[in-house]
Amino acid sequence: MTDSARDDSSDAPAPRQSPGLGARLGRAPLAFIQYLNQEADGCGLSALRVGLGIILCTSALRFLFKGWVEEIYVAPRFHFTYFGFEWVKPWPEPWMSLHVGALALFGACIALGLFTRWAAACYFLLFSYAELIEKAAYLNHYYLVSILVLFLVFVPADVHFSLGARLRGGRIGSGAAELGRLGRVTNGHYALFRAQLAIVYLYAGLAKLNSDWLFRAEPIHTWLRAYSELPLLGPWLNEPFIAFAVSYFGALFDLTIPFAISWPRSRPYAIGLALVFHLSISFLFPVGVFSYVMLIGLTSFLPPAWPRLVYEYFRGPASRVERRRAAVKSRPQNLLWIGLACFHLGIQVLIPLRFLLYPGHVNWTEQGFRFSWRVMLLEKAGHVEFHVLRPRTGEEFLVFPRDELTAIQRKQMAVEADMIHEYALHLANLYRREPGEVIEVRADSFVAWNGRPSQRFIDPTTDLAAIPRSLHALPFILPAPP
Repeated sequence: MTDSARDDSSDAPAPRQSPGLGARLGRAPLAFIQYLNQEADGCGLSALRVGLGIILCTSALRFLFKGWVEEIYVAPRFHFTYFGFEWVKPWPEPWMSLHVGALALFGACIALGLFTRWAAACYFLLFSYAELIEKAAYLNHYYLVSILVLFLVFVPADVHFSLGARLRGGRIGSGAAELGRLGRVTNGHYALFRAQLAIVYLYAGLAKLNSDWLFRAEPIHTWLRAYSELPLLGPWLNEPFIAFAVSYFGALFDLTIPFAISWPRSRPYAIGLALVFHLSISFLFPVGVFSYVMLIGLTSFLPPAWPRLVYEYFRGPASRVERRRAAVKSRPQNLLWIGLACFHLGIQVLIPLRFLLYPGHVNWTEQGFRFSWRVMLLEKAGHVEFHVLRPRTGEEFLVFPRDELTAIQRKQMAVEADMIHEYALHLANLYRREPGEVIEVRADSFVAWNGRPSQRFIDPTTDLAAIPRSLHALPFILPAPP
């Protein structure tokens, strides 16, 4: 090779090297933030708002018409409260019924897109207050409803299908006018709903990986046997292999549905399975609006333009080009919004893990059970009576909870140790004649758990009135049966 050739080759541009793994990982957070702030079609978020609003409105009306306001809030002479929220009390009638009626009104406003953020804020406050009144009425999906409604306070979910947009001069469903007036929908808004629903499903699935669910098909076997008298299906539902099949399918569904519905190739099958699964749950078990809340929530995993795609399927692809152009725009980075969302999701990840701080089997003690998405894991039945002793005089009383509590309260208290403790403290105050008088309260409690024989639940020698209420482990819960 000549010197001139070497000189020419030295002037040639060096080949561009691809960034290393470290550089790519370093840029990943910025790329993720840019993705979250990328503009997205608001149709899917608005459809979720409409569906959720309809559920909220009809659920509140159902509560009124079935007389549950009287049964849960008004009739009880004593209410089980959450630690730190003892001050939350029901309103006297007719104010409690008006409270639930307002929930129906605000749910309708959310569905219609009328003053959506204000309606969602009011619904969240009123609904959360109502749920804090009575711990015996706790349900996982009520907690989820509070979270989803809170999201609607902070996201622009009324861009489409909204009376508010029409009142502002926009056209329902047109897209461009509403985006300017009501705020721009981003990938981050959908990611917030998706992450929350994924946490619910994954924790529900992980909680099912226990010996009762996997090796005894409980409590599914017990529940299905209740339908053994049904024509045609009854004998099948009584077969153990059906209970095992349902149990394994339920765990697998919870652990995979967030991923299956996110992947385009498996999405059609995931949608079909979700419909079959949740509608079957709604038919077989008394879960209220749980199935419908989950189905509405799952729409957040679909492409943001899915309502528009459905419309185009029947009416033609007139707006397809406009939608594709809008999808490539981006917004300035909003780190505060992303930080708050990550903080909330971090709390949601940690709260279900608090059961690790308590001794014993969580499904037996139920310490760390609530607010943890431990769904459909328990079938418990119990009986409890209280022995009240006044040491100064030697007087002793046998107290049956049915004298003061409703059927719902008695059923829940009999199997939940913290509620037994709370009622024991209440009895001590009730029988105390003067300040500072010592009253001892002991509980005679038996619980049957997931098909096992009834077994003593609370140590009958422990004075429950001497233990102050706290979030610490309850020392009077006896070991779980094998």
